[in-house]
Amino acid sequence: MTGGGADARSAHLPVLFGQVMDGLRVLEDGTYLDGTFGRGGHARGVLQRLGTGGRLLLMDKDPEAIVVAEREFGPDPRVSIHRGSFADLAHWDAVRDGLDGVLFDLGVSSPQLDVAERGFSFGKDGPLDMRMDPDAGESAAQWLARAGEAEIADVLWTYGEERMSRRIARAIVARRAEQPITRTAQLAELIASVMPRPKPGRHEIHPATRSFQAIRIHVNRELADLEAGLDAAHAALKPGGRLAVISFHSLEDRIVKRFIARHAKAPAGNRRLPEVEGFAPTLCAIGAARKGDAVEIAANPRARSAVLRVAEKLGFGIRDSGFEKQQARQRAGEAGTGAALSSFRIPNPESRIPAAAELQP
Repeated sequence: MTGGGADARSAHLPVLFGQVMDGLRVLEDGTYLDGTFGRGGHARGVLQRLGTGGRLLLMDKDPEAIVVAEREFGPDPRVSIHRGSFADLAHWDAVRDGLDGVLFDLGVSSPQLDVAERGFSFGKDGPLDMRMDPDAGESAAQWLARAGEAEIADVLWTYGEERMSRRIARAIVARRAEQPITRTAQLAELIASVMPRPKPGRHEIHPATRSFQAIRIHVNRELADLEAGLDAAHAALKPGGRLAVISFHSLEDRIVKRFIARHAKAPAGNRRLPEVEGFAPTLCAIGAARKGDAVEIAANPRARSAVLRVAEKLGFGIRDSGFEKQQARQRAGEAGTGAALSSFRIPNPESRIPAAAELQP
């Protein structure tokens, strides 16, 4: 998925594909959850690495994504599909036996941006909707019609880091008193009309970029869902299981980074407070944050802002944990480079996934 617009040539390419496959360390007989199926780029890679005893669980809030999943992955007996938010993954019966890997690819998908009727893009005029699940919650237009000026300003500042949040909120409230704001082009033009002019010769993003991002995050409860999803994934992972999260802006990445640290490191001491006793880490960060290299970014511009973080569930169980090896690498000063990645061929969306029956010896 992506945090912004997508180049048509790169729309089908899964971001950070090799790094994700390397991070998940797919086991042939493992059970893996892709909580943000999108159009199945990463899911296809996982399924190609599973044997007959492996399982792939696919989730997405978007009904159009589920249609694609059913069509392209549904016939495979190793695959189970569920429409819903990854925040609710614990309520899916298929998860109850535990997971060997979980992937969250955050943000809005390229197909969602490309379809004007979904209302995500300020570059294409359409209904001002922005819901990833069009059957749940209120649309962006409905929220803007009822929210107070202070609430709108807070959302634009908090989720979009928009410095002109108060000015934009004031303009929205004034305009809606004259006529409803129901189209993406209406909102984008209104925002642009109250923003300072860019300095000559300086390239800047579209004036509505941060506001559209903020409204989308708020309408879809993206950050709250992320926090709930991380907790649910942590609880569902088996010892040795891997959590991989791709984020596209600092708000998401900060939540993921702090979540991993909270479960991997004892909280800092404070001489004014009682000592925290008995802390036992339950996650181990696998290397540092990983980003696309120059080659991937040139081929897939969406990878420019993508950040991948990977963590491994600790504990004793049927899977061998890589914690001791990771600690040894850290002591040797080798961890965190993210450079020694396996070479993975990105699967062609048109390629046929081997059926489970074909994998029989």
